[in-house]
Amino acid sequence: MTIHLSNAGKRFNRDWIFRKATLTFLPGQSYAITGSNGSGKSTLLQAVCGSLEISEGKIEWTIDDKKVEADKVFKHLTLAAPYVEVIEEMTAIEFLQFHQKFKPLQPQVSIKEIVQIIGLEKSATKQIRYFSSGMKQRIKLAQAIFTEAPLLLLDEPCTNLDTTGFDLYHNLIANYAKSKTIIVSSNDVNEYSFCNNVISIMDYK
Repeated sequence: MTIHLSNAGKRFNRDWIFRKATLTFLPGQSYAITGSNGSGKSTLLQAVCGSLEISEGKIEWTIDDKKVEADKVFKHLTLAAPYVEVIEEMTAIEFLQFHQKFKPLQPQVSIKEIVQIIGLEKSATKQIRYFSSGMKQRIKLAQAIFTEAPLLLLDEPCTNLDTTGFDLYHNLIANYAKSKTIIVSSNDVNEYSFCNNVISIMDYK
């Protein structure tokens, strides 16, 4: 997926979160949106994924040179973020099975294998409500990264992860997200060190 912002801006009431953003996100490339807490990184990310209408300028999405309407962009992306909830009454396997009904998972790995890869095989039949915050973050990352979608959005993706979780995150990106367009919103270089493009939200204030 290619995403192009032209003089895009978003404000809430009289406060501009970002302005005059002219950016292009290309297929198969990785991007980091950086800035301090509260600077508007997540707002820009939500605009990029079409879930938040901008106040000025325009955003265009294309796949194979075919335009994707803003209300259809969600079909082509996945998102892992602290504010994205999981269904806590389900087990990890049930949650991935449920998700698969809406968006296909990568065909080369089974759900059982995914649970093993993220280190939750011993808790595969336990309801997510009993997971630690780090375990919940692992299942969020699995749901996003293993989905067969061209655009992967990650907002503070290592929230609640320990050192082992950080290593898992980077392994998942390296092994299962090579062909995706990846956009990471973070102020922690350890979360976006693999990105070959860095965008500072402060350049658009």
